[in-house]
Amino acid sequence: MRPPRQAFLFVLLVIGAAGALRARAGAQSNPLWHEAKIKNFLPHMTSPEVRDLLTRTDMVIIPVPSLEQHGLHAPIGTDFYSGVERAKLIAQRTDVLVAPVLFAGQSPYHMEFPGTIALSADTMQRVYFETAQSLIRHGFHRFLFMNSHTGNQYITRYVIDRVNQETAGVAVDLSDGVAAMAEPRSPAETAGQRPALDRHSGVGETAGALYLFPSLVELEKAQQPALTLPPNLAAMLPQVTAGDRVATLIFLAEGAQTQGNGQEDLGGRDVGDRRLESAQPQRSDRRTGPARDRQLCRCGGEIHRPVETARTGHAPVGWRRG
Repeated sequence: MRPPRQAFLFVLLVIGAAGALRARAGAQSNPLWHEAKIKNFLPHMTSPEVRDLLTRTDMVIIPVPSLEQHGLHAPIGTDFYSGVERAKLIAQRTDVLVAPVLFAGQSPYHMEFPGTIALSADTMQRVYFETAQSLIRHGFHRFLFMNSHTGNQYITRYVIDRVNQETAGVAVDLSDGVAAMAEPRSPAETAGQRPALDRHSGVGETAGALYLFPSLVELEKAQQPALTLPPNLAAMLPQVTAGDRVATLIFLAEGAQTQGNGQEDLGGRDVGDRRLESAQPQRSDRRTGPARDRQLCRCGGEIHRPVETARTGHAPVGWRRG
């Protein structure tokens, strides 16, 4: 048995050594890691946690995003974070697995902007279909595909059809499900509203970003460029903003063929896959974020508007979807 003095010194030595080990361990950890573990988020889960979740649900949300330019103020990962963060919020309120697989999507019309990554339709459909196959093998059978980039919508529908036709699973496009349950707006609600464009990196998408991932939005860099379109698309614009479905389909199809050089004017290249929607004028600030997030969830996809100039890559500030 050690004398009291030696015992005391021994305890101090042990405490000092433990402190030094903790400090050393802290110094060796990743100084950039600040992420907290999120419930039902597949990348954060252990295999036993997935097995436990399967005792309560067999439903999966699979975000379908993109990596593409979003103007001067929003990150290239806007569509990824928009889809994944919304899915994570849903999974905190009800048991459903959130399974992000890809960052990139179909964005060839943004390739004039450095940083954009575009995948082929075949690559995407193979990855998402095989993802569903893997999850079905583990016991998941119901799939909600969440598009956070409208340009992916037809690829997603093809994957959904394959899941429903070729596997034991059941898949739907989340935007279709939400739209089917949404109440139509009454004429009184839309009376006096002025049709407008709130598209790519506009007020609506920026407001959603300010709510979902505010630290990545540099609002002070946002600009208000002038809307420029080739003459044929400019002539159709009044019909498109008025909601004419035929004009919109032609507008998008012709816009997909318009060329741009990434330096002066993109014309309609950015609208090749877009749905133009009616909008009302409204200022954007951080207070519109939560409300905008609910609107994004209602439509199940990002809100776009045509890119006006390649210098900025985003639409005029001051409009948002109604």
